[in-house]
Amino acid sequence: MSGSLLVAGTTSDAGKSVVTAGICRWLAREGVSVAPFKAQNMSNNSMVTPDGAEIGRAQVMQAAAARVEPEAAMNPVLLKPGGDNSSQVVVLGRAVADVTALSYRPMKAALLEQVLASLADLRSRFDVVICEGAGSPTEINLRADDIANMGLATAADLPVVVVGDIDRGGLFPALYGTVALMPPADQRLVAGFLVNKFRGDVRLLEPGLVELERLTGRPTLGVLPWLGGLELDVEDSLGVPSGGTLTAAPHGEDVLRVAVARLPRLSNFTDLDALAAEPGVLVRYVTRAEELADADLVVLPGTRSTVTDLAWLRETGLADAVQRHAAAGGPVLGICGGHQMLARTITDDVESRAGTVPGLGLLPTDVRFAPEKTLGRPTGTALGQPVRGYEIHHGVVTVDDAAEPFLDGARAGSVSGTTWHGALENDGFRRAFLTEVARTTGRRFVPAPDTDFAAVREARLDRLGDLVAEHADTAALWRLIESGAPPDLPLLPPGSAAG
Repeated sequence: MSGSLLVAGTTSDAGKSVVTAGICRWLAREGVSVAPFKAQNMSNNSMVTPDGAEIGRAQVMQAAAARVEPEAAMNPVLLKPGGDNSSQVVVLGRAVADVTALSYRPMKAALLEQVLASLADLRSRFDVVICEGAGSPTEINLRADDIANMGLATAADLPVVVVGDIDRGGLFPALYGTVALMPPADQRLVAGFLVNKFRGDVRLLEPGLVELERLTGRPTLGVLPWLGGLELDVEDSLGVPSGGTLTAAPHGEDVLRVAVARLPRLSNFTDLDALAAEPGVLVRYVTRAEELADADLVVLPGTRSTVTDLAWLRETGLADAVQRHAAAGGPVLGICGGHQMLARTITDDVESRAGTVPGLGLLPTDVRFAPEKTLGRPTGTALGQPVRGYEIHHGVVTVDDAAEPFLDGARAGSVSGTTWHGALENDGFRRAFLTEVARTTGRRFVPAPDTDFAAVREARLDRLGDLVAEHADTAALWRLIESGAPPDLPLLPPGSAAG
């Protein structure tokens, strides 16, 4: 049986995903066979594995950090929020039910069995499995049927490291309270802390770390400095930037401005990461019509709920602004749900159950939602370039026979749509598409001829590996992975009174 470790966090977006990826990359570079694991993930950012399963995009990124192929066992349960109180449940890569928060809870006992079986499977095939928690491990209202944090840790006897985000403030009470509110069986597995996103001189932090260890009996296993410019695959919209920044000066004379509709149920926004990595391309997420005024390219991205988010687009005035932009010859790109919005009509008796509603009417297409989800990893050509992508959708787009094709979708003037995610990660296609946008808008923008997005992403993963190797106590992490939590960890009140 392999060694394991659970990376928990004081909050969502504390850095669990990137720390898990960093540990995976550090171990892979040490010659260790390692796999990532997240029992239950709530995210609309997903991807299709080589064997056709849908899992969280963060686990795909972590698998890349571990230098292994992603698979369904790495994320056995995926929850995809579709509304304020509903989610689609994906088990081992296949959608099985739509639930509310309350109706999901009776399913969790059976799902825990599946989670433990998936973890055991990975542990039988890899030297080490690095598990990532979900949200906080001390959600005391949800502990009884938890399958993602301490419920998993106690069932599988996993040592736990808690990550705290010092950039948010309140680090010390968050770390102490995370442990103190746990019952004794949970506390006994929490073996240390990691401080994440630190800016400044670590000597100023050290007195607090010494006192934290005195109070908790648990060491801080590293202070990880703030790393900008990572833009790795995040799990939820907390990680979506509101304003854009250039990664590098433009290769040509002009900057190309890309406005992306920040839909309420935004999904697979990692599609835009490759654009943001291009020198001279400024990607901004927008919520108001006036923010499209200076946009060269408008993107309607994926969404977990096409009809509902199309209604939001209309309510905000963005729909009218997109139509005006297209009428003036401005380029528009729709991806998956955004592609569906560009159609003449959308018939949805599956997600929103709204029946037939009008689309934006910018493409000669019609959409009908099918009960079964389409999952695939298609290949093709567009703009004279080879393209690989992946697709995850219920909506089936029918394109008029006479329409100009664009990958699996259509083009009409300056408006293009495809259901394929990941198309812009293909370097040749991305350069050809941006060249066309620049020509259409009259911008003197030239795509850099040497941007290799796969290499950019690989370099970012190496930076995470460096972060762990240089700033964490890797010897202590390795002892936890091999031997588990120390047997003499003290119990903290008030949780200690529970046992």
